[in-house]
Amino acid sequence: MKLTVIGGGSTYTPELVDGLARAHAALPVSELVLQDPDAERLDLVGGVAARMLRRAGHPATVTTTGDLDKAVADATVVLLQLRVGGQAARHVDETLPLECGCVGQETTGAGGLAKALRTVPVVLDVAARVAELAPAAWIVDFTNPVGIVTRALLDAGHRTVGLCNVAIGFQRRAATLLDVPPDRVSLGHAGLNHLTWVRSVLLDGQDVLPSLLADHPDALADISGLPAEFLRGLGAVPSYYLRYFYEHDLVVEEQRAAPSTRAEQVAALERDLLALYADPVLDTKPAQLDKRGGAFYSEAAVQLAASLLAGRGDAQVVNVRNHGTLPFLDDQAVVEVPARITASGAVPLPVPPLEPLFAGLVAHVAAYEELALDAALRGGVDRVAAALLAHPLIGQRDVADRLARDLVAANRDHLPWAA
Repeated sequence: MKLTVIGGGSTYTPELVDGLARAHAALPVSELVLQDPDAERLDLVGGVAARMLRRAGHPATVTTTGDLDKAVADATVVLLQLRVGGQAARHVDETLPLECGCVGQETTGAGGLAKALRTVPVVLDVAARVAELAPAAWIVDFTNPVGIVTRALLDAGHRTVGLCNVAIGFQRRAATLLDVPPDRVSLGHAGLNHLTWVRSVLLDGQDVLPSLLADHPDALADISGLPAEFLRGLGAVPSYYLRYFYEHDLVVEEQRAAPSTRAEQVAALERDLLALYADPVLDTKPAQLDKRGGAFYSEAAVQLAASLLAGRGDAQVVNVRNHGTLPFLDDQAVVEVPARITASGAVPLPVPPLEPLFAGLVAHVAAYEELALDAALRGGVDRVAAALLAHPLIGQRDVADRLARDLVAANRDHLPWAA
């Protein structure tokens, strides 16, 4: 089978390759295609990827190309992990909102909207070529903002499932705290991408979250970035992205005082990683890659692809159409919940009703996501301003208007409608 990675020149690709190398029986890839417009990065990443597979005794060949059509033609799975504008655009996403007193983050708030504006049209262009040249292929979207991008793909009729590493990361941490194998642990994980709560942790079918909150408060606080007493009051563990909502003003203060942005940190790390990848002897995933983020992404991607192709019917946390799962949302909304993975796609599993404290925020952000997608598809400063006004991290007329103008101006090179 042919597995294609769009954005394959990412310094994070060796993490995916490491997962593929360890899962040949579950996902028998014969050709790994890395597609990226940056030929220099692609050469370095492709080289280390090929050496890693050889070291593992994996039979797959590695092909690198900047040609999208060549990359996706006859693919079985196409994995999207692209970043339009690179770390330079991300730096703007993380700094421009701070000028208005808003959180600067690349997947939520104003920064997340800017990323959606840049990303959705590019992803839809890629998916159109997949539909033409590999109509039976599954598209696995790991490109942020995953919820909005997945909704765009589904609305356009593509065979796609959205994927995030937050759930598998928490599941692995919970298994470690419980000192059990991960396959004995499942999560009551629900919400939207980057806006989720774990409301139960099932060990062999029994909920042990109350005991985890009692016995490991500091570890759960570390995972969520929020105080242990707050988690006990919630009776749940929020995704660490919820800190942007629950401690907004504190986060803004921290970001303004920080000596560098995450984009600058990642850019420096990428330079170091590329230097390592240039070493013709390197044939293993370097330890520095753990600092890049996206822990367990490779395992999640391999599990999802393998289950889609084999129709295994197992449960995985993915981004999928709502279809009544959260009854206060439109059926066409994209939610992040456990789903049964079949050969026909992901089918969301029943979720206990969300508590009002959580449901209210989910409904608010879901409305923003609908407006954000409209702005990404149709353009216009007014539509950008409407999406910002709807976002709970912004929600003020003058701030939304200013940010809309500034975001469009800063991203003009990536927005054909703004030229």
